[in-house]
Amino acid sequence: MSNLYGDYNQKIDYVFKVVLIGDSAVGKTQLLARFARNEFSVDSKATIGVEFQTKTLLIDHKTVKAQIWDTAGQERYRAVTSAYYRGAVGAMLVYDMTKRQSFDHMARWLEELRGHADKNIVIMLIGNKCDLGSLRAVPTEDAQEFAQRENLFFMETSALEATNVETAFFTILTEIYRIISKKTLTANDVDSSGSSGLLTGTKIIVPRQEHDSSGSKGGCCFSS
Repeated sequence: MSNLYGDYNQKIDYVFKVVLIGDSAVGKTQLLARFARNEFSVDSKATIGVEFQTKTLLIDHKTVKAQIWDTAGQERYRAVTSAYYRGAVGAMLVYDMTKRQSFDHMARWLEELRGHADKNIVIMLIGNKCDLGSLRAVPTEDAQEFAQRENLFFMETSALEATNVETAFFTILTEIYRIISKKTLTANDVDSSGSSGLLTGTKIIVPRQEHDSSGSKGGCCFSS
């Protein structure tokens, strides 16, 4: 898939912010390291606060810079990381498939994400450490059911063996691109039709009336 990655000197067409969230020690930092640098460290330490890395790739002949934010999973950092959801167009909810509790916490992480992020954010559920199949504590069916119920993408990965890591990131970034480019196309269509003013609000004049029984007055308003 080497042809997917763009020349860093190229003009950047899009910048997509994606956040990795989930409990501590589920492998978020390792997933990012594998995707961004194709590295895996057995001595990885817990993330302090927030870190991010970027990777440039080509999607549909457009140069996309993926800005991946790795957020700390520890409880004491929760208030810090909530501010970093702002502006994210994608999110990966990561759990460790050998630790049932990390999967059971996904509903809480998802609730927090949806409370801070844009309602149209693209979300993928990631079951990491699939190389440890003999220690599996979360059946694939359970994760699939949760993802389907919450309208999430789903994939199992192994940062250690690089299984599905690139595929997972490319899938979410391609979906983000599809949504963003569709919005851009729609906006351009409106502009070319000469009706772009409708995007910024249309003034509606309401005839002034006498006081009604509730004491309210007529006036003018704006609809967006």
